[in-house]
Amino acid sequence: MSAVVVVGAQWGDEGKGKVVDLYAPFAELVVRYAGGANAGHTLVVKGEKLILHLIPSGILHQKTNCVVGQGTVIDPAVFLKEIEALTERGVATEGRLLVSQRAHVVLPHHKLIDGLRETKSNEAIGTTKRGIGPCYEDKVARRGVRMGDLLDAARLRSKLEANLECWRPVAEDLGGTLPSADEVTAQYVDLGKALRSYIGDAAAVVRASIQRDQRVLLEGAQGTMLDIDNGTYPFVTSSNAVAGGACAGAGIGPTHIRLAVGIAKAYTTRVGGGPFPTELEDETGQRLRDAGAEYGSTTGRPRRCGWLDLVALRHAVAVNGLSEIAVTKLDVLTAVDEIKICVAYDLDGERLDYPPYDRLEAVQPIYETLEGWDEDLSDCRSRGDLPAAAQEYLTRIEQEVGCRVGVVSVGPDREDTADLRDPFER
Repeated sequence: MSAVVVVGAQWGDEGKGKVVDLYAPFAELVVRYAGGANAGHTLVVKGEKLILHLIPSGILHQKTNCVVGQGTVIDPAVFLKEIEALTERGVATEGRLLVSQRAHVVLPHHKLIDGLRETKSNEAIGTTKRGIGPCYEDKVARRGVRMGDLLDAARLRSKLEANLECWRPVAEDLGGTLPSADEVTAQYVDLGKALRSYIGDAAAVVRASIQRDQRVLLEGAQGTMLDIDNGTYPFVTSSNAVAGGACAGAGIGPTHIRLAVGIAKAYTTRVGGGPFPTELEDETGQRLRDAGAEYGSTTGRPRRCGWLDLVALRHAVAVNGLSEIAVTKLDVLTAVDEIKICVAYDLDGERLDYPPYDRLEAVQPIYETLEGWDEDLSDCRSRGDLPAAAQEYLTRIEQEVGCRVGVVSVGPDREDTADLRDPFER
C-alpha cells in the first residue's frame, strides 16, 4: 500500500496546495483526481506566489512526476497556459506531466451556460462560472468530449455537433448563443496538437507506479462539505471531493491507499451560496478575512469567514476515514483574545454532533470559548514551540473530532510549517 490521499476537510480553500507541496518531496508521483479549473491551489515559495488550477501542486519538485486523472474535467486552454507559466519559471513539465485521455473536456459553451445560469436564472448556487457543472452533466449523460478526442479531428467534430444540439435549447432559453461546431473544433484541434505529448493513459501510469512500490500522493480538490454526495447539497461541487473519490478518479483500487490526511483551516471559510452555521458577519469575520487574505484564488471573491466548525470537521473525519488532520493558517488567530469553536449544533432544542440531512441553515452553533495568544508563530517548527494556548487549541480539536493533528501551518510560505514529517512513514 503506497498511496496517501490529501483531501479538503471543510468547504474548500483549506490550503491543500501548500500541504501537497510539502509532501511532494517524499513522493515519486502526485495525482490530481477530481474537480477542474474551479480549484485554485496557492503555493508560496520564498515569498513568490504561484496559483495552479489543474496541474498538481507537486510539479515544483523536479524529481516528482505528476498526473491529472480521469476523474477531473480539463479546460485545455487553462492547462496549456499553466504549462507555459511553469516553463517561464524554469520548471520543466515535458516527460513529468501527463493528463488522462479519459478526462472530460470543458468546452466554451459549458462556461457560457454556467455563467448564464448564475446570472439569469433561479439556479444560481455561487459557482466559479468555469463550466465545471455543465461538463460533469455531459459526462453523466454520456455525451461528453474527452481529452483523447482532441487528437482526432473527425471524431471531435462529430461529438461536438451532437453535444451542441443537446445544449442549444438550454442556451436559447437563457438568452445565449452557442458557438458553431466548426469554430470549436478548430480551436480544440489546435489545443490537442499543442498538448499531444501530455495526453495518455494516466491510470496505467498510476497503477504501474504502485506496482513498483513507488510513493503516490493523491491530491484532492474542493472540500468534503462540497462533495456531491456528502456535502451541503445542492450547494456543492459536481464531483466526489472526498478521499473515496481518489480511487475512481485516479483509476486504482481502495486497497492501495494507506493514509488519508484531511486539510482544515484553524477557522472556517466558504465561497458562494449555501448554509454556513459559524459565519461571522461582523468585525471579527472581517479581521479573519484580512489577516488570512481570504479572497478566492480562482475568482477573487471575498470568502465568508467564521469560527472553526468542529461538527463539519467531525463529519469529514468520518466520511473520509481520516488518519490525521493538517491544520493551516493557525497564525491568523494570533492576537484574537477569545477564540470560539463550534462543538455541536442546536436544532429546535436537539443537540446534534453531526450535520443534519437538511435545515443546516436553521441550526444554532454551540460554542466553547478558548483563550487566545499574542506570540508570533512564524518561527515555530514543532508543536512544542507553539504558545500553550495554541497547543491547547489543537488538543481540543483532536479531542472533539477523534483524529490527531499532524502538520501545522504557521504562515503562508513553504518554510512556515511545524511538525512536517514523511506521510508515507506513518
